[in-house]
Amino acid sequence: MAYQPIPGPSSGSSSSSGFQYMNSPFGDTTYTKVFVGGLAWETQSETMRRYFEQFGEILEAVVITDKNTGRSKGYGFVTFREPEAAKRACADPTPIIDGRRANCNLASLGRPRPPIFYGILSNVSGLV
Repeated sequence: MAYQPIPGPSSGSSSSSGFQYMNSPFGDTTYTKVFVGGLAWETQSETMRRYFEQFGEILEAVVITDKNTGRSKGYGFVTFREPEAAKRACADPTPIIDGRRANCNLASLGRPRPPIFYGILSNVSGLV
């Protein structure tokens, strides 16, 4: 799915504040799209939908598959109608889906990264 820049309501410039990104066909999904990783290989989109519908109305639930083999890549996305539903879905960052501990967070946040300890890194590199 491609992201398309569209002019914001108050600006025609190309600055980041002048553009919104639209993920067709649901518009801006910054606060409504949830990434779900660590899925079991056999987990289907419908199973994921059934788990997450307890948090609110779902516009789309899809497990991402390899184009050539059709096998699951072990992750997917759930797009909710309301940001509050996505927030509720992420309240437990490690839900059990299909008997396996998955992980989820707002897709716009990207992958969780380990903390960086600047004091340790600067001492090791001699940049004290």
